[in-house]
Amino acid sequence: MEIKRWDVGPSTFLVLPEKGAKLLNWHLNMSDGSVRDIIHWPETSNSNDLEGIHGGIPVLFPFAGKVYDSAKENYWHWNRQSIPMPMHGFARSSDFRIRSMDKHGFEVELISNDHVKTFYPFDFTFTVIYHFLELSLQISLVLENEGKEPIPWSAGLHPYFQIPWRNGLNLKDHQLKLNSRQIFQYEKGGMMKKSLNAKERTSLDNPNLINRVHYELNSPTAEISLLNDEESIKITEVGGAEAGSRLTFVTWTKEKSSFYCVEPWMSPPNPIENKSARIIPPGRRDEFTVEIELA
Repeated sequence: MEIKRWDVGPSTFLVLPEKGAKLLNWHLNMSDGSVRDIIHWPETSNSNDLEGIHGGIPVLFPFAGKVYDSAKENYWHWNRQSIPMPMHGFARSSDFRIRSMDKHGFEVELISNDHVKTFYPFDFTFTVIYHFLELSLQISLVLENEGKEPIPWSAGLHPYFQIPWRNGLNLKDHQLKLNSRQIFQYEKGGMMKKSLNAKERTSLDNPNLINRVHYELNSPTAEISLLNDEESIKITEVGGAEAGSRLTFVTWTKEKSSFYCVEPWMSPPNPIENKSARIIPPGRRDEFTVEIELA
């Protein structure tokens, strides 16, 4: 399990392409010799337990969040079958094979096997493509239906942003800018309680942001910044005529942590029961591409 490194301008990206296709850390090498983490990775971590580490950018496939078959947790219903599915899917713990790699990034393909088929009983090809730039990165999730029946998916990404950014700052010194038409509070049991529409700008110390589902966006972009709008990070779905219409952002953190998660998902959690999953016909493909940019 080899960590690969890309140095592009002031940015350094550290990735495990063959295990979960997971980016571990993105940091900026500042002109004064200091380092600023954009994507959080804990200094003390057990590399043998990648799923349990709060850090990096885990890939959530085929479904982001928990699924339920009625009240049956971690199961989903398809073609009259009740099928198991771990929270956030199985890509995080899956092996990938490298299809291509160069100075700009890489492309990997999930290795399907009998274990994978217990969760997702289809013929498919799932690839993850990273493209690294000096002050941004793009991640594309591509699913191809190789079988003879339609297949559902609703994938996502789970970036752990380093917040606060500097010593002496707190969550209250940072804000989230996000404009959505529907807001839900994600609760235990897979329930989503509808909330009143929030303000477009919200301080990150607002406890109501924890497990909040932002849906039907007026713009396919979320932005984290200081309260004066400086040092911003933009997370945007790019490409496709429907960009923004299906996109969901989920916000989450843990108390007294060094990270804040603003997660771009293809749709709200539990997408089969909520009828928000994307369906790919036989022989077709679908793509979900997200750009994270320092503005």
